[in-house]
Parts: sequence; structure tokens; C-alpha cells
Amino acid sequence: MQQQQSRQPDLVEGSLPVFVFPTELVFYADEQASHKQVLTLYNPYEFALKFKVLCTAPNKYAVVDATGAVKPQCCVDIVIRHRDVRSCHFGVIDKFRLQVSEQSQRKALGRKEVMATLLPSAAQEQPQTRPQEEERRMKEQLADRVFFEQTAFQTESRTASGGPSLLTVLLGLVCMAALMLPTLGEQESTVPVYLHLSVNKKLVAAYVLGLLTMVILRT
Repeated sequence: MQQQQSRQPDLVEGSLPVFVFPTELVFYADEQASHKQVLTLYNPYEFALKFKVLCTAPNKYAVVDATGAVKPQCCVDIVIRHRDVRSCHFGVIDKFRLQVSEQSQRKALGRKEVMATLLPSAAQEQPQTRPQEEERRMKEQLADRVFFEQTAFQTESRTASGGPSLLTVLLGLVCMAALMLPTLGEQESTVPVYLHLSVNKKLVAAYVLGLLTMVILRT
């Protein structure tokens, strides 16, 4: 108990890693399905987290659950819809900020930013937009943007071109299995002790799983 209480100030003062996937949202004006996406927040920790979604342009988006909570070692999907699809917004990079804190605390333990861009079509992105996007992204990294409270976000949903490889799927299944195994130190478990994983190992598994999810959605 004393060890847990002594760790509280570090959690409040420090920057807790926030696992959100994908890290970039791309909306296409000519694809109605891409106007609605899902942002997934993972909580690999032993304590519950509450979250809040902020945005630099809240009037352009609708968020289903802008605030909420995530149980320990669980995840939650946040649905985001672009509701102002106009040509004047093409190429403009907006930012979503997801702040997390412990249930009993008001101070943010960690935060993660996700960029969102509206493009005319997916066909124009590959040959023309990539270099311009990289230049805009670097400028956005240097700019200090103001975030406002918001209400909707979502992950990328693209048309599959070839499908994920077998290795990608197997790695994803291994990471999912690792997250479902008991945490080191749990007493009431029928799983052998050598299969109990530490929190750090579960963090790595959650991070890799998120990367694989992003890869699968882009294929």
C-alpha cells in the first residue's frame, strides 16, 4: 500500500505513455465510408483511466464519446465523424489530443496527439499528396495549436488492396494472447506462474498490436 501511494505523485507529475491507434486519420471527400472512423484507446495498466478528447477544430467533427473511462487492460473505440466535408478544408491538418488521467485525479497523466486530414480522393493521395503532406506535417509539428473540447474521433477505414500477410496476423494473435495472460503478481489464477507477464511486457505487446492494427487497416 505504501509503495502504491508513493508512486502516485510520479504518475501525476510524469507523462504516462498513451496508446492510441491509428496515429493519423485521413478522410476522403469522395468516399462516404471514410467520413466515419474509429480511434482505439488501449489501457494496458493495472488501474482504470478516464479520458477526454480535445480538438483544434471541434466544429468540423462529431465525436460519439468525447469523455469516458477505460477499464484496466481493456480498450475502447471512439467514433469520429467528419461533418464539414468541403473543398476549402482540403489539405488542412487538424489535431486531436487525447488526455488520460486516473479516475480519482483531475490532472492529466499523459496525452497523445492524432492528426486528421481531409483529402479530395484516395486516388490523388499516392502520386501527388505524399511530399506535400510531409512538408505540412513538419510545419504542424512546430506550430503550437490551441485545443478545444470535442466530441468524436475514429480510426482509418480503408479499402483492402491485398490483405495482411500471414506473419502480420500471427504476430497480432500472439500479442492478443499476451495481453490476455495474467499479470505478474496475480494470486488467483489457474495459469502457470511462468506464463504470468510483467506490466512492461504487456505494454510492449499492446504497442506492437496497435502498430499491426494500423498496418492491417492500411493494406
